Amino acid sequence: MKKFILFIAILALIFCGGGKTDIPAEQHVHTGEEDHTHEGEQVADTLEPEKQEADAHEHPELHLPPEKQKEWGIGLGTVSKQDVSSRLVLPGILTVNQNQTAQITSYVPGKVVSHSADLGDRARSGQALVTINSPAFAQAQADFLRSRANYLLSKKESERAKMLWAEKAIEEKEYLRREAEHEKLATEYGALGSALHSYGITHEQIEELIEKCNLVEDMEYQCEIADPNLPIRSPVTGTVIFRNVIKGEHVEPDKILYTVSDLSTLWAILDVYEKDLPYIRKDSQVTITTSIYPGSKFPGKITYISDLVDEKLRTVKIRVEVDNKQGYLKPNMYIQGEIENRLEQKDILAVPDEAIQNLEGEKVVFIREEGDIFAVRHVMVGYKIGNNRIVTQGLSEGDLIVVHGAFYLKAEISKATFGHAHVH
Repeated sequence: MKKFILFIAILALIFCGGGKTDIPAEQHVHTGEEDHTHEGEQVADTLEPEKQEADAHEHPELHLPPEKQKEWGIGLGTVSKQDVSSRLVLPGILTVNQNQTAQITSYVPGKVVSHSADLGDRARSGQALVTINSPAFAQAQADFLRSRANYLLSKKESERAKMLWAEKAIEEKEYLRREAEHEKLATEYGALGSALHSYGITHEQIEELIEKCNLVEDMEYQCEIADPNLPIRSPVTGTVIFRNVIKGEHVEPDKILYTVSDLSTLWAILDVYEKDLPYIRKDSQVTITTSIYPGSKFPGKITYISDLVDEKLRTVKIRVEVDNKQGYLKPNMYIQGEIENRLEQKDILAVPDEAIQNLEGEKVVFIREEGDIFAVRHVMVGYKIGNNRIVTQGLSEGDLIVVHGAFYLKAEISKATFGHAHVH
């Protein structure tokens, strides 16, 4: 009972001011109703000076002795204006220039009568490479000649009917009937002429056919002049790189008989990764190289950049047209494409990408000041071109910066931010 009374008395003294208890300065009594304003001010006042500087994006300088610079591999470089260019080396393969290549087939089914070209031969545009004997072709010519004869006859009838109708010698109904018949035959004649063109027959050849027909007076023998032999001609000038035809065989229109390609230009199909796309433009300078001819370079020009990314390889196809007038390059060769992209803007500030570090969410470089003192410099950067990074703000020409080993300085500065960095 006495102990209880004594405890109550002590409490009364404390809360009523009758007594005084000293609380060490480093202790705090939390009542749940603290004055946050005063507490915040007290905490701010007790921050270390170095921490306050870090919050204001200011960082302590570092004194780095020469031996430590050597140990960390610190390399220095002077900021200067320069022409910046990127250089990519991409793998690829050569193919024929499809714009200068033709696959040659027969227009009609028939029997091969002759062929006049072999692998490696030079073929001219319009040259007959193979001749096909085709009854269907002969029938098409005969139908055309008959249609032409009927058309000419109906044309005379139409002109005569027009004259008679003007003189009221025939009724309008008869005149219109003859006009309709003439238009029908004219349409048929034009369609059969188009059919001959679809076999590769030119206007000049059709005129020759008509001329032969006009020399034959007897109508019964006019259509016997139709020639069943159809020459298949090359539409391009180039080299025969494929042949699949022998004399006497029967061929169908879906069979490829020859492939002719102009090999003076080839296509190089290159693979570029997504990350490198910003450094490639259609006007980029391209050079093709191959281990077959070490030291030789073949100029090229980008003609197409694919709009699709390969889902598995994550690459984009680039088509380069390559000059091959010397004939050294061959389709299906493995090659490399060197793509150089030079900025249009001249004399810009650029530093090695390794020199730029991320510090507290910002880009920085390290400037060497007097002696062995290194300081942080905040910068704004632009595109990465090759191994260089464009600097748009924060540096001036002539600044001496760390271009190798900047990572170690960043780590030391990060320690110094919390007040416990020491470089010996």
